[in-house]
Amino acid sequence: MAHYSILSVGDKLVVGALDMSFLDANSKLFPGTLVANGPVYMGLNASVGVARATVMIGPPIGIAVPASLEVVGVSNFMGVVNKLSITNRFGLANIFGFTSKVGASMKSAFSATTGVSAKAAVQTQAGPLQCAAIQTIPLIKCDKIVATNGTFLTVSAPFKQFNIPHPIKEGYRLVHTCLEGPEIGVYIRGKLKGSNYINLPDYWKNLVDIETITVNLTPHENYQELYYEISDWGTKIKVLNNAGSSIDCSYIVYAERKDVAKLIVEREEV
Repeated sequence: MAHYSILSVGDKLVVGALDMSFLDANSKLFPGTLVANGPVYMGLNASVGVARATVMIGPPIGIAVPASLEVVGVSNFMGVVNKLSITNRFGLANIFGFTSKVGASMKSAFSATTGVSAKAAVQTQAGPLQCAAIQTIPLIKCDKIVATNGTFLTVSAPFKQFNIPHPIKEGYRLVHTCLEGPEIGVYIRGKLKGSNYINLPDYWKNLVDIETITVNLTPHENYQELYYEISDWGTKIKVLNNAGSSIDCSYIVYAERKDVAKLIVEREEV
C-alpha cells in the first residue's frame, strides 16, 4: 500500500505519513507539519452551524507576530490542562474551580482577588519571606515568628519600635522604642491654665478602669500646692491649689485598660 505525507480520506485531512520523498535536503518542513494560513475554525457544532471557538495557530504569512498560538474570545478548557514553560496573562483572568500550583509562582504586577479565597491546607514558607512593597493583609495567624531581633509568639514581641528616615540628618535613621511596664495602659497629657478641670476623652469610660487612674501634676513658672480629685464618675479630673492661687501646670494622666484581659507579667516558657 502506498504511503502519502498528506492524505485526504472523506472529511479528514491526514498529515504525517511516512513518505519523505517530496522533501529536499534543505527543507524546513518535516512529516507531521500542518501549515494553515489565516484563521482556523475548529469544533463546529452541527446543531448550531457556527464555530464555537476561534483559534489562530501561527501568524499569517507576511505578518511578523512572535506568537505560536493566539486565542481571541472565550476559551473553555474541559479536563486537565498542563502548562509547561512561561505563561503570560494580560488583562482579566477568571478562574473557576480548583487550581493546583506546583513549583515557583512569581508575581511582578498587581494581583487582585474580588471573590472568596479559601485555603483549607497548611501553607509553609521554605525560604525567607521578603516584602518588596507595601502589602495590606487583614489578618495573619501563625504560631511563631522569628525576626532579626528575636523570636516572639503571636503579637508579643521583644521589641516595639519605629524606624524612619531622619528628619534633619541626611543618610541617618531615627529609631524610637516604646516604654514598657507591667500593665496594658494608656495615657493623655497636656497643659492646664485658667481652669480647674482636665476633661478625659469620652471613650475612656468604656476603655479604662477608673480605679487605676493616676495623675502627675507639674507647676509651671512658680510653686503651687496642687492636688487632684476624680470627679463626674471618672470623666473629669478636678485640679485644686491649696494656696488658693490660680492654676498653671502640665499634666499626665495614666490608666489601665479594662476592655482586654489583664496582662500576665510572669509566665512559664512556651
